[in-house]
Amino acid sequence: MEEILKVEGLGKTFTLSKKQQKLEKTKDKKRIAVNDLTFTAYKGEVFGLLGPNGAGKTTTLRMLATLIKPDQGDALIDGSSVIREPEQVRSKIGFLTSELKLEQFFTPNYLYDFFSGLYGVEPEVRDERKRKMFDRFGISEFAEVKVGNLSTGMKQKVSLVISLVHDPQIIIFDEPTNGLDVITAKVVTDFLLELKKDGKSIIVSTHIFSLIEKICDRVGIIIQGKMTVCDDLKSVTGEKTLEERFFEIYEETVGEAV
Repeated sequence: MEEILKVEGLGKTFTLSKKQQKLEKTKDKKRIAVNDLTFTAYKGEVFGLLGPNGAGKTTTLRMLATLIKPDQGDALIDGSSVIREPEQVRSKIGFLTSELKLEQFFTPNYLYDFFSGLYGVEPEVRDERKRKMFDRFGISEFAEVKVGNLSTGMKQKVSLVISLVHDPQIIIFDEPTNGLDVITAKVVTDFLLELKKDGKSIIVSTHIFSLIEKICDRVGIIIQGKMTVCDDLKSVTGEKTLEERFFEIYEETVGEAV
């Protein structure tokens, strides 16, 4: 199998403000979000990063997307370093996060054209791609509606479409179905499977077991910033469900029964 992502010793530590220390009920001034993380993802597969809230999933994906710099280690995305070649990395990936906030006063139509321009997509290609994607996600009838007036689900669809304006081969999704109703979540999940059929390489983080089981070829379980298990789905679960194996691993790692 051909490597598409190679993460080696990735680490990130954040300094906590006094307010954060109070909220988290800790006297620690530092918090290790990601700790010596190492794993590999392969071309054409869906790799799932599974873990509870606060495990370091979002921080990991933000480093892979070059939004924040690692304190240690590196990651190569299709051979490009997130530290030394961030612009090359950005040109190769599409990144979607639930934290992405679209400008409320602009329309989906305007935003799609704007981001297409940033990626240098030719107008003819842009218009054809936009037509297909807007029709696919039911955005066409809302194309001239301001983002601020769209439903949560429609905003997520618009964010998804905009993250793929340049038709990237590597797609990084952070909690792609988080906060969505069941209908919209299914639309997004089905689309991820379509992208896989098209040969795209997908990295997805989630805390939802069923999503991993439905779309992922391999899974890495991250707990307290560390990779505890990383393998193909069948090897991780054995004869048990992913949920059962996760809580076994969690108890072994943290030492707490759930």
